[in-house]
Amino acid sequence: MSRWWAGLDWSWGMQDFVVVDQDGSIVRHLRVEESHEGVKEILDALRGLNPTSHRFSRRQVPIAIEDGNRLIVAELRRHRQPVIVIPPAITARYRGRYSAAVSKSDRGDAALLADIIRQNPNRRRPMPETSDRAQAIAVLARTQSHSAEAARVAAIRLRAHLGLYFPAAVEAWAGMQHGLQRVEARAVLSLAPTPRQAATMTKRALYDTLAAAGRTRLRDQEAARLRSLFAEPRLRQRPETEAAMGERARLLLAELDAACREAERLAAETDAAFSAHPHYDIYRSFPACGPRIGARIFAEIGDDRDRFPTAKGLRAYAGTAPITWSSGRSHTVVHRTVCNRALKSTVHQWAFSSLTRSPGCRALYDARREHGDGYAAALRHVANKLLSGLHACLRTGDRYEESVMFRS
Repeated sequence: MSRWWAGLDWSWGMQDFVVVDQDGSIVRHLRVEESHEGVKEILDALRGLNPTSHRFSRRQVPIAIEDGNRLIVAELRRHRQPVIVIPPAITARYRGRYSAAVSKSDRGDAALLADIIRQNPNRRRPMPETSDRAQAIAVLARTQSHSAEAARVAAIRLRAHLGLYFPAAVEAWAGMQHGLQRVEARAVLSLAPTPRQAATMTKRALYDTLAAAGRTRLRDQEAARLRSLFAEPRLRQRPETEAAMGERARLLLAELDAACREAERLAAETDAAFSAHPHYDIYRSFPACGPRIGARIFAEIGDDRDRFPTAKGLRAYAGTAPITWSSGRSHTVVHRTVCNRALKSTVHQWAFSSLTRSPGCRALYDARREHGDGYAAALRHVANKLLSGLHACLRTGDRYEESVMFRS
């Protein structure tokens, strides 16, 4: 029976669509728009490959593309057409296989994408069947992560600027969680962005500011501490320069305040959306898997149960499974760098937080450290254990149990 493979090279203008046969020869080439008419042309071209056979279906022809987030891909998947995503780095490596003079064209790239999946029919899997709800949660979780990173960067910029003329503000919240991102820190600095203004604030004004910011405990002690800290004699810039630097601090503070508010709002929306998903209770049952960490892990894994047939595949996707380099007498085991970076970072944070919430994770970490592993290597063992448990729970629908996870 004849077989065909297709490639789609996306661009802002026309899309090049190419179909190749078993020999790698181009049998169909179209230039279509990213529209309903363009998708209809592609589907009609696939149906016309073998119109005489009642056993042939267009769904037997996979389509390769470099970016799976495009509207044309969403429309193709809505018609249940299998789509395979090929990273651009892999496409670039294949270009030199066909000729010494490497060239690039939209038609050639589409044919190259189709030929990649023709040569590797069993090594390239279609995009996972992620539900619409799961995809929406993924967008919210990634947006919240980007917003939190923007707030962190804005706080670093503000701290660097305050260090030039207002070091007391840097010291005031340096040892506290979130530092300058705290609501009370932003509230105090918005009223007194310069050391001269801060020195004139009374204890009562500071107390009222802390109360308005939502602080409920030890307000009197905190107001007294800030009053004493701001009143200490320190080196200062000249008055006009200090006032100008205060205006820049107001701008940086406004950026930080906006980023923090958006991160908090998106965190609430993400948790509300994630809590309505059937997998929510499974994720939250794991130690240290809070709403944000759970949502970020779920965003990268999705809810397709067949996406990772084995726990080993999930660990490799997360970057916690090692890679072995063996040649001759050389044998080296190194950590994995080609992986989902966002998932790897989140899983690392998850494993670190679990050390104080799971006796089994802590015992595993201590055992690996005694065995000679470094900090990061020991944490990767903990992450592998947690990911294996998560994979098993998602396959069976059971919740996490410490006694089952760590039997010995």
